[in-house]
Amino acid sequence: MAIFSFEAEVTTSIPPAKMFKAFVVDGEKIAAQIFPEAIKSVASEGDGGPGTIKQVHFNEGSPFKFVKEVVDELDKEKLIYGYTVIGGDALMAGVEKISYRLKMEESVDGGGGTICKRSSKFFTSEEGGIGEDEVKAANGGIWQMFCAIFKAFEGHLLANPSS
Repeated sequence: MAIFSFEAEVTTSIPPAKMFKAFVVDGEKIAAQIFPEAIKSVASEGDGGPGTIKQVHFNEGSPFKFVKEVVDELDKEKLIYGYTVIGGDALMAGVEKISYRLKMEESVDGGGGTICKRSSKFFTSEEGGIGEDEVKAANGGIWQMFCAIFKAFEGHLLANPSS
């Protein structure tokens, strides 16, 4: 098994606690309303904390049909969220699982915005025959989708400041 790790950041003018609450804590309740062109529905089993299983169904035109994930970590004070993709067509052949960790911090410019730091780890199977270039390309596509959804949440919060 090989593990491929990636780090990336996306920013928003929304304060960290507000973005975390919308994107992570309330995300499954409002994702399909905020980004209907991509997300069809989100269903979960559990209380939202570690061990909760979530299944996200994507709309037609998305590169994926659904993804199944388990919550690994939820720290509402430190604004950290960790989850692992354990099923669905986002797991390409040769990838056993993908673990993600998000940490939202106040932006360094002091303007009250957020830097969302995201790390990802792709765990490949030995018999999968998948290489670093394929994993890197897959991560790039998933990152683009993540950023689009993140920016849709940002747009929703800017248009609805009382949310």
